[in-house]
Amino acid sequence: MSDRFNAAAHCLSENARLRPDKAALVMAGADGASAILTFAEADRAVRSIAAGLLGLGLEPGARVMVRLGHEADYVLTYFAALAAGLVALPASPQLTPAEAAFLAEDSGAAVIVAGADVTLDPDDVVGRIVLRPADIAAFKAGPPLPAYADTAAEDQAILVYTSGTTSRPKGVRHAHRSVRGRAPMHAHWLGLTDTDVMLHAGTLNWTYTLGVGVTDPWACGATAVLYDGPRDPALWPALIARHGATIFAAVPSLYRQILKYADLAAHDLSGLRHGVTAGEALSPELLAAWEAATGKPLYEALGMSEISTYVSSGPTIPVRPGSPGRPQPGRRVAILPTDGPPEPLPPGEIGLLAVHRSEPGLTLGYWNRPDEDAAVTRGEWFTGGDLARLDADGYLWFHGRNDDLMNALGYRVSPSEVEAVLARHPDVAEVGVAELAVRADLRVIAAFVVPKPGATSEAADLLAFCGQHLAAYKCPREVRFLDALPRTPNGKVQRRRLGQT
Repeated sequence: MSDRFNAAAHCLSENARLRPDKAALVMAGADGASAILTFAEADRAVRSIAAGLLGLGLEPGARVMVRLGHEADYVLTYFAALAAGLVALPASPQLTPAEAAFLAEDSGAAVIVAGADVTLDPDDVVGRIVLRPADIAAFKAGPPLPAYADTAAEDQAILVYTSGTTSRPKGVRHAHRSVRGRAPMHAHWLGLTDTDVMLHAGTLNWTYTLGVGVTDPWACGATAVLYDGPRDPALWPALIARHGATIFAAVPSLYRQILKYADLAAHDLSGLRHGVTAGEALSPELLAAWEAATGKPLYEALGMSEISTYVSSGPTIPVRPGSPGRPQPGRRVAILPTDGPPEPLPPGEIGLLAVHRSEPGLTLGYWNRPDEDAAVTRGEWFTGGDLARLDADGYLWFHGRNDDLMNALGYRVSPSEVEAVLARHPDVAEVGVAELAVRADLRVIAAFVVPKPGATSEAADLLAFCGQHLAAYKCPREVRFLDALPRTPNGKVQRRRLGQT
């Protein structure tokens, strides 16, 4: 018999039995008010929504696209899809209609669960079931599924879209086992146990938040706290103190903003054991500044949509400034030559960062993209495109990317996708997009534009145009006008030179 495992049951079933009255999810507001769901309440709500979804006549493996706001129902609907043996597709309510339509069409989503303020194009929902918050409320009020779906560990549970090297995002398929595969990070990065309170600063459409902010605490019987008020960086120390957070998770740029705008001394942070960070590189300067200001460690991790976090510092892995850490115990990580046989290189040599395909947290592959699957497969290894080296002590050091993907505040963004939008502007003759260093420890997306003769558009006009066609996190933060784009002798735009312009 195949290995039977359901990711939602793993996170909720035993918790509902062992600690039914413990807070599972706290949605914190800026005014101090909080909405709290216990493990018993979360378990029942998830199974009730699951029953409602199955009552629609959905077949196992049907995709459920979630575009709710930053609210408890996002979490419950996501886990309900897993509980029902369906596939959850977490998406942002901020996507433009065209972006959302692409995801729905490419994934073949059977259901779209959209917030009340999310506008859906009637042409894009033909043949799909659309659910709104009132429908989810009705499901929650109904009878729960008697038991979680009897899924195999290898059955697909999650479909996450991430930017590839083309102008269109690609779907990353994850099995139920991927939740079980997160276990090494609990001890070796997060230091997470059932006594912890995890406060995560991210939004729920991001896998960093759904994973580290909710899935990991629930898998360990800990409490997850999310904040649903105005995004003021000065508020975070008060939230840590008010909710007794023992672990705080964010991207490096937010830690930087907290140091700049918050009054850390005005709040009791004695209960905070450490902060964790991922999504961007943590500079040694920011690490030192945070530890000096708070006296608390800050542990970095490296991950990707295809595997989550697998290299980190943490309670069992001492911090080495400038490195994201070492592969967590149990992970098989290697550096491979960029060309030739996939034989691991010795310490100190730079090559492609690779993860062994036996890794339980690794993706099942890309959705309907056999070419992408082939591109990342090197024998027994999965390669994500990062260039790195491992030192003699096993610490990893970055040396850029082997492709041109950008990292915008933790989100992977394809320059081709942004360029395709700007190329449609009537005043743009040519455009290249690349990361631009605006400070030693901060990089942003920038567009380098060759305007058409007689063009009148200014940078603000082009930024506004991007805002109409791209999610906010994909939009350039700067526009620079050039007479010509730097190109190779073969005519290819040299994006790395653009970033040095």
